[in-house]
Amino acid sequence: MEIIDAHHHLWCPDSDSLGIEYVWLKNIGAIKPFGDPTAIQRDYLAPEFQDESQHHQIIGSIHVQADGAIADPVIESLWLEEHSLANQLPLVHIGFLDLSANTTIVEKTLHRYLALPNFRGVRQILSKLSDNPSISFTKEKYLENPQWRENFTLLAKHRLSFDLQLYPEQMQSAANFLAQYPTVPIAIDHAGSPYDQTEQGLQGWTTAMQHLAALPNCHVKLSGFGMFDTNWSANSIQTLFDTLLAQFGVERMMFGSNYPVDKLMKSYDEVVDELLQCAKTSGLNDDQITLLFAENAKRFYHLDRH
Repeated sequence: MEIIDAHHHLWCPDSDSLGIEYVWLKNIGAIKPFGDPTAIQRDYLAPEFQDESQHHQIIGSIHVQADGAIADPVIESLWLEEHSLANQLPLVHIGFLDLSANTTIVEKTLHRYLALPNFRGVRQILSKLSDNPSISFTKEKYLENPQWRENFTLLAKHRLSFDLQLYPEQMQSAANFLAQYPTVPIAIDHAGSPYDQTEQGLQGWTTAMQHLAALPNCHVKLSGFGMFDTNWSANSIQTLFDTLLAQFGVERMMFGSNYPVDKLMKSYDEVVDELLQCAKTSGLNDDQITLLFAENAKRFYHLDRH
């Protein structure tokens, strides 16, 4: 099966020829919300990514920014443009942008990003739980920051997408805000981060996701399941899959591997095949499966645009 991977990372903390100066990748062994990252705190380059699947063909991909603490995040994207071209990997990328910064700084950063032919949008992780800092990715409540909210308008101005990573408790507030920006394509990362997989937790996630699913510009990535359950399987996520299918429809769902983070939990083909099993169990036909694993990502991220 041909795949366009809607969510993965490449990085070069060991070689780092352009001086990206990663932060968390250099902090060996420091526990992340998804666990111990030691095994992936090394160069993860295009050839390794391209060789991950033995049964499927990766024909394109979307790289999502890897480190929000990089002093100059545009350098990461410059490296990606060079590295993907050198390795003949059809790739577009989502850069990091601190929307809470001074507007002049944000505009200058965007100007540099927009000069790159494969730049498509931005991500700034919003995932924060005040009562659970161990799994929070940020200390800031960006959705409550007036500067952040004001600068979000620049995404609409420049026709850029936003990768939305947050927890269910933040979704109603996010949906209320994003309803003001119907022209900004939104990709909800990692299935909406269902970190609490108790019956009560999944009920809360289901209700919260409805707020975002009601916005036609919101799509969802089937990615990152290993971040919340290291032993996940098709059986364990079938209910999640069916809920998202009912809420978003297959036309607003995209496969993402979250590699190499989810390489800590499963091989690439295991990730693909478990989700493929979910799709078949849900009754999706071959054309719908092609949408899920390739065509939706191609359309959403404009892989045909140069």
